[in-house]
Amino acid sequence: MTSWTALLFVLVVVLDLVVLASSRLRGAIRSVAFQGALLSLLPVVLATGAHQTVHVVALAAGALVVKGVVIPGLMLWAMREAAIRREQEPIVGFGPSMVLGAIGIVAAFVFSGAVPLPIPEKHPLLVPTSLSTVWTGLLLVVTRRKAVAQVLGFLVLENGVFVFGVLLSDFMPVMVEAGVLLDLFAAVFVMGIVIFHINREFSSLDTRKLSSLRD
Repeated sequence: MTSWTALLFVLVVVLDLVVLASSRLRGAIRSVAFQGALLSLLPVVLATGAHQTVHVVALAAGALVVKGVVIPGLMLWAMREAAIRREQEPIVGFGPSMVLGAIGIVAAFVFSGAVPLPIPEKHPLLVPTSLSTVWTGLLLVVTRRKAVAQVLGFLVLENGVFVFGVLLSDFMPVMVEAGVLLDLFAAVFVMGIVIFHINREFSSLDTRKLSSLRD
């Protein structure tokens, strides 16, 4: 099981780089959906104690539905409605974004190696994977111009927070974890409204158009 868990963490980090390198929004959305589906397995593969069974299954199922199905479906719908297919002019190019992502991943592994886990029996790749994914989400938010791509950045950022949350899941009540998912769900709806209005007013999802707003 340990080798499969390590592979899961590696795939999550690889998907971080795939999203950074992707100019096609449909491919990026599917990569984030796959990453969310992989992350939904974490509570199961890292669970300790038989008394955690119901809690773990509920958390994993909720994460799979929200991260792997519902939110990617909403993002694909928003992309179709806005008639946008690619991120063509990012603030930082796709190649440099990958380089920055790789640097962040290396830094995350170096930094986490010096930080003792609060729960020693948890997998050692958990913290570096979390930090790497948070870094990737931040890069997407600040280096992309299209609102859809920026929303994907928020989703990847939340994926990183979710990974770190698994580290403390033994101490977190179900309602707190469900609240995190519900907050994210609400945030995506809000961003969907923003995307709709940007596209309606400017016939574009380029957030640079917002600079033309006047009182």
